[in-house]
Amino acid sequence: MIRTRLWVGSLLALGAAGVLFGDSWLAKNGFAWFPFLFAFLLFAGIVGSRELVRLFPAAHRPSEALVTSGVLLALLANWYPALRAQFSSDPASAWALLVWVFACVLIAAFLIAMRRYTGEPGVAVPRLALTVLGVAYLGLLPCFFAQIRWLSKDVDTSAVMLALVIFVPKGNDIGAFFTGTFLGRHKMTPTLSPKKTWEGFVGGMIAGAVVAVAFSFMADVFRHGVVEAIAFGLAVGLAGVFGDLAESLIKRDCLTKDASKSIPGFGGVLDVIDSVLFAAPVAYLWFSWQ
Repeated sequence: MIRTRLWVGSLLALGAAGVLFGDSWLAKNGFAWFPFLFAFLLFAGIVGSRELVRLFPAAHRPSEALVTSGVLLALLANWYPALRAQFSSDPASAWALLVWVFACVLIAAFLIAMRRYTGEPGVAVPRLALTVLGVAYLGLLPCFFAQIRWLSKDVDTSAVMLALVIFVPKGNDIGAFFTGTFLGRHKMTPTLSPKKTWEGFVGGMIAGAVVAVAFSFMADVFRHGVVEAIAFGLAVGLAGVFGDLAESLIKRDCLTKDASKSIPGFGGVLDVIDSVLFAAPVAYLWFSWQ
């Protein structure tokens, strides 16, 4: 298992680096709409939506087509300002369009619930709630990740920012895994995630901070140097831990161990991106305040 996680994790890390720095190379050569990031987010949105919807109990399962469509529209909203700029000088906001997407998804969910309603109590409202959960979880949270790409006019700097959002929580995961495996004694969340230990948690936080410090030397992303990098690593690493536990909560409540078996050693797409989903809003806020 450890060997599988190592080689698959290495391939995923190389793929992530290729997406980020491949887009930077294209942007420097006049192709500035970040197509690799665009393709990656759409792929993760489609596969992740499928995995999430199929985790839910059949009786309360929302429309997979509606959740997937809502997620994709939310992700596409991030590229709307760049597209509009090709035809108009008026500023545009991805966040404003995102509100419209959510309103349309909610109305559509109500219309579908009305059509499917049979009079059976306790079914329609959970479906509505799970529709909104799915679109918020896989549509809204990744928008913070995408928007970091536009926070800096220097594409290499924004690439490093995104790399931090990926590799800090993943470094935390790796540090927690190995520290917990060899030193773990005290259970952290025995009901929610039985394998997590407090020793692993500490090891993960240290690893996340080390990763942040390492990346801080690649671009000027932290005005206060190493001290800020350590603080960022701790904050984003902690958010990643909560993201991992959030997905564990969904899986435990749905009586499932993994979101799917599509990625050897990890489970499914949701099992890979869970920590990043919670890390992205924290990182976006951090970089926005600088």
